[in-house]
Amino acid sequence: MPMHELPITRSLLDLAIRHAEAAGGGRITDLHLEVGRLSGVINRFVQFYWDIVTEGTPAEGALLHFKHIELEMECLGCGAVFNPEGDDYACTACSSTEVQVVDGEQFHLVSIDLEQDDSTMSEG
Repeated sequence: MPMHELPITRSLLDLAIRHAEAAGGGRITDLHLEVGRLSGVINRFVQFYWDIVTEGTPAEGALLHFKHIELEMECLGCGAVFNPEGDDYACTACSSTEVQVVDGEQFHLVSIDLEQDDSTMSEG
C-alpha cells in the first residue's frame, strides 16, 4: 500500500478541522476535493487512510467527494492548449514536445460541509 497518501490525508484532516473550528465547530460531514491527473494521489488510498485517521475526530464518518481534473497542456511552440491522452504529451497541433502543464497537477480541498445544530452549512 502506498504510504505517501497517509501524510496527505493527515494534512487534509488538519485543514478540515481548522476550517470547521473557524466556522464555529460542528461535525464535518463531507469534504469536496479536486484531484488532478498528475497529482500522484490515488483516491482509494486517501479514502482508506481517511477512515483510519478520522477515528475519534469531528470528521469521523465524513464522506470524501473526489472531482477529477483532466490534464491540460500548452504548447510553447504554437500556443495550442490541449488535453493529452495516455502518456503522450506532445502537442496535438504541431507535435512539439516543448509543452507546459496548465491544469491537472492539483490536489486540494474545495469545501467542507458541517453539521451544526441539526442544520448543514458549507464552508470553503
